[in-house]
Amino acid sequence: MSATSVEEVAPSRAAKSPWAVETHGLTKRFKDNVAVDGVELLVPRGCAFGYLGPNGAGKTTLIRVLLGLTHADAGTMSLLGYPVPRHRDLALARTGAIVDEARFHGHLTGRQNLQILAAAREPAARTRIGASLERVGIAHRADDKVSKYSMGMRQRLGVAACLLGDPQLLILDEPMNGLDPAGMLEIREMIQSLVAEGRTVVLSSHLLDEVERTCDAVAIVDRGKVIRQGPIADLLSGSAFELQIDCATPERAGALLAGTQWGANVQVGPDGLRVDLAAGTDREVAAEVNRLLVEGGVSVYRLQEVHASLESWFLEVTTRLGASQ
Repeated sequence: MSATSVEEVAPSRAAKSPWAVETHGLTKRFKDNVAVDGVELLVPRGCAFGYLGPNGAGKTTLIRVLLGLTHADAGTMSLLGYPVPRHRDLALARTGAIVDEARFHGHLTGRQNLQILAAAREPAARTRIGASLERVGIAHRADDKVSKYSMGMRQRLGVAACLLGDPQLLILDEPMNGLDPAGMLEIREMIQSLVAEGRTVVLSSHLLDEVERTCDAVAIVDRGKVIRQGPIADLLSGSAFELQIDCATPERAGALLAGTQWGANVQVGPDGLRVDLAAGTDREVAAEVNRLLVEGGVSVYRLQEVHASLESWFLEVTTRLGASQ
């Protein structure tokens, strides 16, 4: 098959791929250090996806490998269905990325920085400057020097630079690092709105709470290996959880449950009680506990399932993994 026919076939094949990012056995070594260790990663299109792990886990290295900034030692990868590095040019034409942090000329305005970047792209990029600035919410500061921007504004300008190419995939390396709570909220809302447009946003982060608030799915990485991945709701559904019960007579409620199979896991407080339940417990337990209390004459004001946060689940999983090694 000629090179021309390969280029013609690749876009149609790429469009059929359900994955924005796909890797198999991806490995990157730096002498004796394995920074990316046989990574199997599947990022669905049209979602916010967190690549989550502690500092030094290999998150930035994986991004550099995906973008062709450093070569892989083994494995295969594709972006938006395009094999990389074979069709790197086609993949990157539809991909925007910020690696490490967004860097700009501080003595120039935000608009001038984008004009320089647009000049190196296709002609249509120049027509997107105004819309990109509007899209990330800094059009009102576009003609101020970047040296006067806050870190959150520089992050937004970085995303605006990505949008010059109207990308289907955005890859953001620690986009919330160093931001105050208000800045984190702004970036979170911006990412969610980009996904609502049908784009895919992959963000690496060590901020577990923010990833849980921002992303639909995650991959947990530790020491270069992906140890778990999938929708956050599915990952947390298999974790331990508790029932929090507000009722009129907590002591009586505790006594009623003491003789049940959950009795050892009941903790009574002044306003109610908590029942700790193991991973895999059937949700019908909540209905059964409620029935026992009501039939025992206890007025139940509130009964709520409280599942583990992503942070507590992450610590549980990584601790378990470490114990098995």
